[in-house]
Amino acid sequence: MSANDAVVSTRDIIARRNRLLGPAYRLFYEQPVQFVRGEGVWLYDPDGNRYLDAYNNVAAVGHCHPHVVQAIARQAAVLNTHTRYLHETVLDYAEKLLTTFPAEIGHAMFTCSGSEANDLALRVARTCTGGTGFIVTQTAYHGVTVALAELSPSLGLSAEKDSHMRLVPAPRSAGDDTGEIFARQVRAALDDMARNGIRPAGLLVDTIFSSDGVFADPPGFLRPAVEAIRAAGGLFIADEVQPGFGRTGEQMWGFARHDLVPDLVTMGKPMGNGHPVAGMAARPDLLAEFGARSRYFNTFGGNPVSAAAGIAVLEVIESEGLIANARRTGGYLLDRLKQLQARHELIAEVRGVGLFIGVELRRAGIAGTPATRESAAIVNMLRERRVLISAAGPHANVLKIRPPLVFATDHADMLVENLDQVLQALHQA
Repeated sequence: MSANDAVVSTRDIIARRNRLLGPAYRLFYEQPVQFVRGEGVWLYDPDGNRYLDAYNNVAAVGHCHPHVVQAIARQAAVLNTHTRYLHETVLDYAEKLLTTFPAEIGHAMFTCSGSEANDLALRVARTCTGGTGFIVTQTAYHGVTVALAELSPSLGLSAEKDSHMRLVPAPRSAGDDTGEIFARQVRAALDDMARNGIRPAGLLVDTIFSSDGVFADPPGFLRPAVEAIRAAGGLFIADEVQPGFGRTGEQMWGFARHDLVPDLVTMGKPMGNGHPVAGMAARPDLLAEFGARSRYFNTFGGNPVSAAAGIAVLEVIESEGLIANARRTGGYLLDRLKQLQARHELIAEVRGVGLFIGVELRRAGIAGTPATRESAAIVNMLRERRVLISAAGPHANVLKIRPPLVFATDHADMLVENLDQVLQALHQA
């Protein structure tokens, strides 16, 4: 296929997509890319060109990992039904999954998406606290249901006038007072709820603050805010859809970095390595109260095929030492990016932990204006070099790097070298 044929083909696919799927969907990149195959950290276009995937945390153990694929196919050939019939696969999965949590977290419930998991957590929190108020960060993303879209300001939707949601700034600094500053904002939100007759139900945070721009440090900074919400009668809901399953390179879950035990934990994206598996883990006393007052059923959540995929993902994380790899490769990548920072004025800050890293771009240093336009250009220039990343943060000026957990140091070198060349080209333009 010639280059011109490829352009025409892409244009035709986009036109067909728009005709069939409508205008509400969005595509990545100024020049959208089509993929037909994935393997490990690589995605392949129709011409066989491979792209380094430094962005997709869904395929956490690598695209099309054979162990996961085989587990799905094997179970699909035997049985697939729902949790109103007895089957042991979901119990085997719940048992294995719960061993990764603190002892206080004793039950698991399964859904198909992180949005559904967070929606279920909202229901449990409202039922068990009697409250309706939730606190989230200013550029958070937690899901696409009606309830979660309101709690996801990164979607750009305006809150209703009588909203029971309160926004707080993300914990931006990495100093010793970060925790107290964040807790002060949470307490102010709670005070505002009280003035408006709103009873708090929970503090819902993505424990790596990914959509806010990736904030991981210092370890433990979340504790004062969690103490504040609990003192007010609310629950702490740890959204682990982004940082969970070993991505931080320390333990399985992002909340562990803060030496906390959440009341509710939500999971999604990497849970089935591409198969739609998600869930919520909870303190048993909360589910005892919820179960006494409400029922829950999900046609596909917890089905045998999804459970088999989930078990396989946990097995790969363990057998291939992927948490240790995230720590090792992530540390290496963080160091290399900080070396790059010393050579490029546009890089104001490099932060993150494990294989979840944010590179903030600003004109004239950390106090300068957000380099939103330059960030978009870099993401697109890297795509032209067949390296995939994205951008996040309130000004979309933080390069978001979160590759599959099988990412190795040679892949990190390829990413950094291409980013270096793109930054040079941008400077010279």
